[in-house]
Amino acid sequence: MNWTWFHKLGSPKWFYEISGRWLPWLGWLAAILMVTGIVWGLAFAPADYQQGNSFRIIYIHVPAAFLAQSIYIMLAVAGAVSLIWKMKLADVALQQAAPIGAWMAFIALLTGAIWGKPTWGTWWVWDARLTSMLILLFLYFGIIALGQAISNRDSSAKACAVLAIVGVVNIPIIKYSVDWWNTLHQPATFKITEKPAMPMEMWLPLLILVIGFYCFFGAVLLMRMRLEVLRREARASWVKAEIKSLVGKRP
Repeated sequence: MNWTWFHKLGSPKWFYEISGRWLPWLGWLAAILMVTGIVWGLAFAPADYQQGNSFRIIYIHVPAAFLAQSIYIMLAVAGAVSLIWKMKLADVALQQAAPIGAWMAFIALLTGAIWGKPTWGTWWVWDARLTSMLILLFLYFGIIALGQAISNRDSSAKACAVLAIVGVVNIPIIKYSVDWWNTLHQPATFKITEKPAMPMEMWLPLLILVIGFYCFFGAVLLMRMRLEVLRREARASWVKAEIKSLVGKRP
């Protein structure tokens, strides 16, 4: 098997060049999908027969919750790559994705609380799903704090990688908490392996928004990583050439 592509991922210069091609496409795709999904879901999707219009917060809550969990899995994978193959770009991805994941976890918890008030009659309960999501937010905070507290870059990368790998055990707990314990939180809204319980005009805008959120994450992550790569490789000749070319393009 040819692993050239994998080793290329460790090259800051190659990443900067290829990410510059992907970024506009991801940005436009994210904007189109998110606007389409939000307008469709909030304005045109039918009201739920039990919850009425309050269910519409699902179009923000579910994509944010999906993304918060997926980003943490990405952190664990990046941490493993950083520890095993000493790939510095994996550490860049881990450090730059963590704040985005924290924001997604916060949005999921906040929208869940807003949704829970009319549904459960309370903003918060120590439900298994809610508690495990709160732990996920604290794990993100821990990774961010470690990255900022340890001045030595190598030590910081190792500490963040270990915490990301250890903390990934919380992801299956979040996913299966509604099955393992008696919780107030409803089961998964839709599953890939099963027919959705909602009609198509309700779940299709949700699916569009989920994909849009992932594209948004990809675009923001690439922008953050590109800036961090330029900062870390500031003395490299290719970075100096890139800066000169950017300055030369200015009117």
